[in-house]
Amino acid sequence: MTDQAAPALKEIFNVERLQHIASEMTAVYPAFDAKGFLKHAKAGLAELSVMQRMARVSESLHAVIPLDYPQTLTLLYALAPRLNSGFVSLFLPHYVASYGRDDFKRSMAALKYFTTFGSAEFAIRHFLLHDFQRTLAVMQAWSQDDNEHVRRLASEGSRPRLPWSFRLAEVQADPELCASILDHLKADSSLYVRKSVANHLNDITKDHPEWVLSLIEGWNLENPHTAWIARHALRSLIKQGNTRALTLMGAGAKAEVKIHHLMVTPAVINLGERINLSFTLESTAPAPQKLVVDYAIDYVKSTGHGAAKVFKLKAFSLGAGAQQHIRREQHIRDMTTRKHYPGRHVVHVLVNGERLGSAEFELRA
Repeated sequence: MTDQAAPALKEIFNVERLQHIASEMTAVYPAFDAKGFLKHAKAGLAELSVMQRMARVSESLHAVIPLDYPQTLTLLYALAPRLNSGFVSLFLPHYVASYGRDDFKRSMAALKYFTTFGSAEFAIRHFLLHDFQRTLAVMQAWSQDDNEHVRRLASEGSRPRLPWSFRLAEVQADPELCASILDHLKADSSLYVRKSVANHLNDITKDHPEWVLSLIEGWNLENPHTAWIARHALRSLIKQGNTRALTLMGAGAKAEVKIHHLMVTPAVINLGERINLSFTLESTAPAPQKLVVDYAIDYVKSTGHGAAKVFKLKAFSLGAGAQQHIRREQHIRDMTTRKHYPGRHVVHVLVNGERLGSAEFELRA
């Protein structure tokens, strides 16, 4: 049985959604040119990506609203709580980034407000490019705000490698620039914020792994919120078997375990089907030990050679002489970030960064 295809993400901004925006805009601004807005917004819609469609909405509003920036913002403030999707509300901060860069204070207040309905993470980066120090100072203050959405914006908007956005070269070169933001949020009570802090730090590990390791080594990992951030921030380094990262997670020592019954089933699959990885770990240690278990798949590339991709499994403590059965199902299907090719794929089990066993499956043409 195959999964039913999910609608494309860009369909969040479909014709029905554009009509919804036009209707709600008319409710807050009776003089709104809904017909002109829809004509502008729908032009060539099918060819546009999700982010292009989001930008098109703010451009279309600007094209038909004959008011200045402060007056238009007043209307958008009223529109924000009427929208029926948090993701759709991204066009509001996009409007601010496109038309409000010369009205800094008003625009910062608008982004702080709009981020509570969705996120202003993409928009704030344009202000960082335009006036880095002034914008960063505002974000440092946001990192201590009472609202979790605003605190999250301070971290997410300043990530050096935010997906779907351009890189922040200054932050990528010098992570110390955002150190105060990360410090304010390192024990945040909100999981929404903690995820962002962990992702921000994981971004930094791509360029400055030692900086991140030194930072986290100075944290109080007895705090469960801080420990959660550390564990997720170090995920890329742990996948690479980085000894310092594994040590921070209590799994720096060589694992004293045996692996049994390692299998990948079925042995032969077609694209779009699933594999099941299963195995049992048996402790040979005289005392409990902390284990970080991952697995890697050597994906066949177009050249016929394999390229490993590491996936997280679980981290846990295994008692002396105890056993732990582990199972994971994985869907083998093409994605925007990975295309599959037929051939023999090898799956490796990694425990505390060490490869303990391998199995394989065949992907048919």
